Amino acid sequence: MKDIRASIIPHPAHKACTFALSHPCFSFKLVTLHDVTTLLDKLKPAYGHSDVLLPSLFKQVFDSIGPCVVEMINTSLLTGVVPDFFKHAIVEPVLKKPSLDPLKPINYRPISKLPFMAKILEKVVAEQLNTFLEINDIFDKYQSGFRKKHSTETALVKVSSDILMSADSGKHTVLVLLDLTSAFDTIDHNIMLDKLQDLLGISGSVLKWFSSYLTGRSFSVFINQIMSDTVGLSSGVPQGSVLGPILFLLYILPLGQIISQFQDVSYHLYADDIQLYCSFKPTELYKLSSLINCLSKIKKWLNDNFLILNSAKTETLIIAPEQSIPQIKQHIGALGSSVQPSLRSLGVVFDAAMSLEKHSKQLIKNCFFQLRNISKI
Repeated sequence: MKDIRASIIPHPAHKACTFALSHPCFSFKLVTLHDVTTLLDKLKPAYGHSDVLLPSLFKQVFDSIGPCVVEMINTSLLTGVVPDFFKHAIVEPVLKKPSLDPLKPINYRPISKLPFMAKILEKVVAEQLNTFLEINDIFDKYQSGFRKKHSTETALVKVSSDILMSADSGKHTVLVLLDLTSAFDTIDHNIMLDKLQDLLGISGSVLKWFSSYLTGRSFSVFINQIMSDTVGLSSGVPQGSVLGPILFLLYILPLGQIISQFQDVSYHLYADDIQLYCSFKPTELYKLSSLINCLSKIKKWLNDNFLILNSAKTETLIIAPEQSIPQIKQHIGALGSSVQPSLRSLGVVFDAAMSLEKHSKQLIKNCFFQLRNISKI
């Protein structure tokens, strides 16, 4: 992770995208035993190696230990201190597929687990923060990741509907999918805290709490019943956490403001998956310059904020008649080399005709594969 961050050369920090605070400042509310009991019912009792009690046992004895847990949570919120024990994660590498070579580290997915008590504290803060963000309409309206009543479906329906409506009116569309490298891990803590102050107006013990939450984190790797040495973390939001995804959405909030400066460019986000698209009539190829300029501004903002655009995984799809595609490719500069006959966006395969034919064939093939596996049982 240090190597990734070292490869970024940020420009001097500036606040080109600022948000006028037109709402009350965010503050913590102390919780009651009833609040925590209700919240506990929503948490899955997933066990981590740092848990003293099994989460299932923790729930069973909560009637006895509940008052102490509530006091611990409220003390943390009042003092602005997150216990160090809550900030240590155990990472377990899990093989992505049974068929992959177990001797190659790239074939493993790291699963980060935090103490169950840490998740309870985070859930308290996350619910209060989410409520504040929704009531004050702070979330990007075109962000579908980690939000209630939003999903990959809302992102896909918005984008596909816009593209199909444009096609019905005789327009072509260029769709660009942007991929970020280790986006959750490269977030700069100082920039994150600045954004929280700008967006939420936090200060005092609340600001101190978020600072304590982000900093001083560490992890160990547990594999083959062996625990590694502890390694410190100096950037990113915690993987496997409850609060981390919400903070990430706030961190990238200025992206929507940047893209909105280009009236010919539309977008939709699903966490760090960015979908950019520009629709135009056959005689309006000049509008594609807005897409190129928008992409340039996005790259600069990402660089300034320690986020890396993975150019090798950037994919472009031109939704237009086949005879029009070569001319359109000439007007999109370097994006021309990333044009694909089809691409997968949030699990759905789009093609130049938006027919979903290739997606349907892949889905049918996968279904038959699963049915064959079931028949062998």
